[in-house]
Amino acid sequence: MSDCSRRQFLQASSVLLPAVLFPTALSSCVAAAPITDVGIALEPYPDTWLPAGIRSRFANDINGLRIHVLEAGYESAGRPALLLLHGFPELAYSWRRIMVPLAQAGYHVIAPDVRGYGRTTGWSADYDTDLTPFRRLNKVRDALGLVAAFGYESVAAVIGHDAGAPLAGWCALTRPDIFKSVVMMSAPFGGVSTLPFDTIDDPPRSVVSASTDVYADLANLPRPRKHYQRYYRTREANENMWHAEQGIHDFIRGYYHFKSADWAGNQPHRLDARTAEQWALMPEYYIMNLDEGMAETVAAKMPSAAEIAAANWLPDEALQVYAAEYGRTSFQGGLNGYRMGGTTIGRAEVELYAGKTIDQPSMFISGSSDWGTYQSPGAFERMQERACTDMREVHLVEGAGHWVQQEQAGVVSRLILDFLA
Repeated sequence: MSDCSRRQFLQASSVLLPAVLFPTALSSCVAAAPITDVGIALEPYPDTWLPAGIRSRFANDINGLRIHVLEAGYESAGRPALLLLHGFPELAYSWRRIMVPLAQAGYHVIAPDVRGYGRTTGWSADYDTDLTPFRRLNKVRDALGLVAAFGYESVAAVIGHDAGAPLAGWCALTRPDIFKSVVMMSAPFGGVSTLPFDTIDDPPRSVVSASTDVYADLANLPRPRKHYQRYYRTREANENMWHAEQGIHDFIRGYYHFKSADWAGNQPHRLDARTAEQWALMPEYYIMNLDEGMAETVAAKMPSAAEIAAANWLPDEALQVYAAEYGRTSFQGGLNGYRMGGTTIGRAEVELYAGKTIDQPSMFISGSSDWGTYQSPGAFERMQERACTDMREVHLVEGAGHWVQQEQAGVVSRLILDFLA
């Protein structure tokens, strides 16, 4: 058996035997196809992967899924619950640094691998799969089912980061009776669409001119660029990242570094408009060079050995968990969420909520070095002025970039507890 074949065998074996996982080996040689839903029951995380006070378990038969959950504050009954929803490329594991402090304050903290990620199964990692299960309101249904499975009629807060922030927002908007408050991180909730109003006598709308296509304008800049979400919808995106030339371990290390406060180039500010020229002011992880994939993009900003050693929020043993999990599943499940967003799938059902606002208490947290706050011009302001009618607090945390709950876990824990109090 070749070295690569042996490692692939060990990777497949880890489905049944997590105690013998070797993340370093997995990061250097991944299987030829993602292992996500192969009819084999995945096991919980090894205890060595988790801080004391957090356990790994599964919730079965949740909207067609077997959901992997990390849980803290489970020792006693009757606690108010918190539901934590991660983003891309993250996992339930991304909440590990704030789960124990929240549990110590008296909460039952529940963090799932959301549809498309980690050890949650029941979804397809095929690029050509039906994207309908990845639509926004079906993910809300996943969250509802998980809350009910734990025996809760409501939760004290739904908390989301990155792609999990709009998901948390939609949970709060559609079921305020269940999600009593909402905390969104790094991705402002700009509100829901409105339906055309008082148009009965208007002529048919003309086709939008190609000259207004911001994506075409990006490609025509003196330094041709492309938007990362458009790239994430392409067939080649998963292969580029999953089989990155630098290896999946170093790819994730570079990606996390580039979007963190550790990279000195992150100096975000408001953008004037949704134009190619304004978008091009953002770093390449959002507005990529036209001829490069994400693996090449982050390889150019790989942290030095000293920077890696100083990043105590992401030690290598934690990074190896990400490398092992994404090495097994690929990135396609998360990318399918981006792809769904570029279609008309589910558009009519979300328009049922046209004009609706989030009216329960809400809070927004981001890193002061996070471009995510401003990447969609105007969304940060709309969230505070119109989309959330009871926005209690907005915090831009110093010393944090995009991964605010990992980079500044103590500050974020305190802000959440103060908000809940």
